[in-house]
Amino acid sequence: MNVDNLHIGIFGRRNTGKSSLINMITGQDISIVSGIPGTTTDPVKKSVEILDIGPAILIDTAGIDDLGEIGSKKIQKSQGVIRRVDCAILLIAGNQFGDYEIRLIEQFQMNEVPYLIAHNKSDIDKIAAITKSAIRQHTQAEIIDFSTIDPADKERLITALKQIIPESAFQKSSLIGDLVKPGDVVLLITPFDSESPEGRMILPQSQTIRDVLDNKCITVVVTVDKLTDFLKLGITPALAITDSSVFGTVAQMLPEGIPLTSFSILFARLKGNFDVFKEGTPHIAKLREGDSVLILESCTHQTSCDDIGRVKIPKLLQQFTSKGLQFTVISGLSELPPDVKAFSLVIQCGGCMITRKQLINRISPFIEAGIPVTNYGMTLAYLHGIFERATNIFGKKAAK
Repeated sequence: MNVDNLHIGIFGRRNTGKSSLINMITGQDISIVSGIPGTTTDPVKKSVEILDIGPAILIDTAGIDDLGEIGSKKIQKSQGVIRRVDCAILLIAGNQFGDYEIRLIEQFQMNEVPYLIAHNKSDIDKIAAITKSAIRQHTQAEIIDFSTIDPADKERLITALKQIIPESAFQKSSLIGDLVKPGDVVLLITPFDSESPEGRMILPQSQTIRDVLDNKCITVVVTVDKLTDFLKLGITPALAITDSSVFGTVAQMLPEGIPLTSFSILFARLKGNFDVFKEGTPHIAKLREGDSVLILESCTHQTSCDDIGRVKIPKLLQQFTSKGLQFTVISGLSELPPDVKAFSLVIQCGGCMITRKQLINRISPFIEAGIPVTNYGMTLAYLHGIFERATNIFGKKAAK
């Protein structure tokens, strides 16, 4: 699944036909369709190619009117999806429009998620003028009347959907395109440790290799122990990119004249707020005894003794500051702590497994609360004394 594909969320009450809508768009029985309310539990994702839109990920959510303790948890998960999608479809049926839908609309607007309202099951009950009037009291969003069992309505829905998709969802940014020119040699230093998957590259490395090739550059990939052998060839790369975990070692081996950065810093520029990260990093030196540091991993993975977020960064921070610090680690897109102001520093991973919107929404509560935010690569560069070297290459191009 490509996390950078367009994410479309389907929201609404139970039995409005959300799963049927997913199946209609995909042309497959992806989501379970049942007359029993509450069939959908966790959000269901499906990758699909939509004509005239392109690759997308459809997310089927649980009904926002689910009952009981379990129902409440399902609603929370459905609401959490809003922060992760590029656009949304609010599905209603039977001319039902009330508090449930109004709350969703408010959340769409708060999270700046474009949306349309689709009244389903028009073959049974067409949308009434009074329903449209009620909707118009709260939003000017597009309203369409359709049925998931009418093939012609699929095209009507997709046409309406195309009108609300933000242009940013189609913009494919390059990791290094503005830093190099065609024909340049780009050197990638990729260590293999206990966290590296056997027989393949980790995602940031493979994505960077593809980006370098897309920019018509010459790609050279070496492990740390072969870096000296490469330098003996007399080839001067236009850019060197390494894994943040070996920043210190590589910086000592690589001549100062060769621009150096890391995979994590490249992804911070691509997906996060680079300027905020850069401004927040020096606050590492201001940490005091007992301060709490929050580490945000955007994926779940098996941890090891070499784990960069759970082991290496905390250990180096303790050594650098000579302070007793408290660390909290949250993986995946799990809920954030209720009191964001309890932390003195937030360190976000590169975010290769999530979208830019997801990462921005992830760190925004801390930015709004005035909590310094940085990322793995910048943190390690700072701790190794090469922060300026690792970020200066971007100059004014850093702001995204």
